[in-house]
Amino acid sequence: MSENKIEIKNLHKAFGKKKVLNGVDLDVKKGESLVVIGGSGTGKSVLIKCIQGLLTPDDGSIKIDGEETVETRKNIHKKMGMLFQGAALFDSLSVWENVAFVLLENSKMSRKEAKAEAVKVLRQVGLAADVADLSQAELSGGMQKRVGLARAIITKPEIIFFDEPTTGLDPIMADVINDLIIESARGLGATTLTITHDMASARKIADRVAMLYEGKIIWIGTVEEMEKSDNPYLRQFISGSAQGPIKVEV
Repeated sequence: MSENKIEIKNLHKAFGKKKVLNGVDLDVKKGESLVVIGGSGTGKSVLIKCIQGLLTPDDGSIKIDGEETVETRKNIHKKMGMLFQGAALFDSLSVWENVAFVLLENSKMSRKEAKAEAVKVLRQVGLAADVADLSQAELSGGMQKRVGLARAIITKPEIIFFDEPTTGLDPIMADVINDLIIESARGLGATTLTITHDMASARKIADRVAMLYEGKIIWIGTVEEMEKSDNPYLRQFISGSAQGPIKVEV
């Protein structure tokens, strides 16, 4: 049996003439927290959507638990949870209905049972039971992120994706969310793949970090190896310098 939960080989995806993924090779080990960094527009979100089956690659292979998924996507979503950037909560639903959305849509669970499960998971992410009946508009940014995390883990997924999980949060709340991500993933024994610009978050939650640039993974290693690396693209990105090989159009 492979030690990898996700195996990506020579993945390509273009939109018209724009090549976004240009031969991505990437493995994510079982139970690992892998963080993908890279500038805006480098294809991080497209990579996640291809793994989830929301986009179909033009070429390449995506295996989950050793099984090819590019052509047959039927059962992979049951293994996955997702914390979206900005939490992406439904305005028309209460907090508990947001958290229990999958349970209400895809199971025979009653609304009473689903609410009880939602309240239980909300407590796991540090929210009291009385939050369950609030609307999205009544929540702070940090609370919305927690609700989004509760929704991502309520089905006890084997793989959890985090899309810029600390965007829009102050440094203290961002650190709280990072801690919850670590605790939630460890509690489930889940494999996690995070995309972020936030290097403080990457340093805290990552077992390994991979850098995506011009459609390819150009560097991968542990946080300790990242700090010591002399890769000029990586060094420029993590230092946030305008000077270096990465040129930004303005």
